[in-house]
Amino acid sequence: MLSTLQPPRSLTLLPFRRFHGSKTIASLASSSPTLDASFVSPPQSQILTTRRSLLSGETTASEIAKSYLSRIRLTEPQLKCFLHVSENVLKEAQEIDQRISRGEEVGPLAGVVIGVKDNICTEGMPSTAASRILEHYRPPFDATAVKKIKEMGGIVVGKTNMDEFGMGSTTEASAFQVTANPWDLTRVPGGSSGGSAAAVAARQCMVSLGSDTGGSVRQPASFCGVVGLKPTYGRVSRFGLMAYASSLDVIGCFGSTVADAGVLLHAVSGYDRFDSTSSKQDVPEFDTQFLSMDSFESKPLKGVRVGLIRETLEEGVDSGVRSATQEAASHLEALGCVVTEVSLPSFSLGLPAYYVIASSESSSNLSRYDGVRYGNQVMADELNKLYECSRGQGFGGEVKMRILMGTYALSAGYYDAYYKRAQQVRTLIRKDFKAALDHNDILISPAAPSAAYKIGEKKDDPLAMYAGDIMTVNVNLAGLPAIVLPCGLVEGGPSGLPVGLQMIGAAFDEEKLLKVGHIFEQTLKGSGFVPPTLPNVA
Repeated sequence: MLSTLQPPRSLTLLPFRRFHGSKTIASLASSSPTLDASFVSPPQSQILTTRRSLLSGETTASEIAKSYLSRIRLTEPQLKCFLHVSENVLKEAQEIDQRISRGEEVGPLAGVVIGVKDNICTEGMPSTAASRILEHYRPPFDATAVKKIKEMGGIVVGKTNMDEFGMGSTTEASAFQVTANPWDLTRVPGGSSGGSAAAVAARQCMVSLGSDTGGSVRQPASFCGVVGLKPTYGRVSRFGLMAYASSLDVIGCFGSTVADAGVLLHAVSGYDRFDSTSSKQDVPEFDTQFLSMDSFESKPLKGVRVGLIRETLEEGVDSGVRSATQEAASHLEALGCVVTEVSLPSFSLGLPAYYVIASSESSSNLSRYDGVRYGNQVMADELNKLYECSRGQGFGGEVKMRILMGTYALSAGYYDAYYKRAQQVRTLIRKDFKAALDHNDILISPAAPSAAYKIGEKKDDPLAMYAGDIMTVNVNLAGLPAIVLPCGLVEGGPSGLPVGLQMIGAAFDEEKLLKVGHIFEQTLKGSGFVPPTLPNVA
């Protein structure tokens, strides 16, 4: 079971320890009919199923669109996932139906209902980054990712709620509303892409786009029991994504299955001349990894080397999360993986380094919102007062705090002590990840130290909220891809709260992550992560 590889000096392999007693899906199934393992079949891709149904004439895009709009009307008063719902959904669906009836070719996302985070520009739709300073702003263009979705037939159903400019981990920092977690309406959905995650969990849309600067796709995916995929930095164009921290930001994907997240990622990936940081790396056909269970061998992941990051299971991690992660590792072993514990010496340094770098870059990026060049303007008698009032009234408290932190870190006399040192730590983190991935195909960890917590619980304690990002920020600092998928439940809410397993891969190796994630998902008994609190969830 243990790897015989000799680690480099900066990497430590430790014996893999089993922990029992976690409340995985199977153990909670008896208390929840929704999660009864004997009745729940492996999750199926909604994107692939939709395409088959449309082309066979079993259903129409209009019928699909109407069902999702109805679902949004039914659940939105409780959840508040969307800041704006498009008025063109049925019109676009009818155009797809007409093309099919004429025998014309339709794109791979035809009829797929997609939510888009509100910091990703959509032509003619409000795109506010959940901030008062951009209230009523309607971009004259689509972000490259949105443009690709539309070209492939996808239907953008609306703009999802978020923490203002992506700064937060709960979606409570939105200037407009607080989104609830579909598993327990008194709890946060995570953030900053909480609206996108909750909308997929509640089946208000099939898939959605989010953005991930330090875990803003992966942490809400864990809290809401959906799949969240953060690609390699540069895999997806950032053109049209409102910048928070430019060296960390990526556009990511949410789906109810690994296949859905993978298909959406393939649709939005690729080089873009409008984004100098986008990569010219070839984009693999990710859908070749989504095989049916009938084609699985007895050990479908035989020989795959998996490193369980030791530091992610230490003090500060809830016992239920720790146990669920260990059980997930055991499941990977049963599928044929060779699982070892791996130590990343620089792991604990990532959180402070991330907040210095992210705040510094946000201080620079958000300087454009001054009421003159960008953003709503407050009238004043002189220029400095105009800046002060426009920004003071337009930005929320969290954004102001991070701008001030970043400005301080970049100021004369402090640059070397903070920003430069944080960049040096970033180099150490990259080296540690490289060393670990030289000896492992993927690394695994919890996606967050806890399951979803109560709304308001950490709003007045920013340090406690920031600490919740410890599992995810290092991946952004290293620019690596990662996927989070549900692996179990812990106590809480009406019938348990989901826990997500994070899988981390080498740069531009999303294909391997999707393969391992898909097989893990399809073979996890009773893997029907459907929120129990909402009516009529299909």
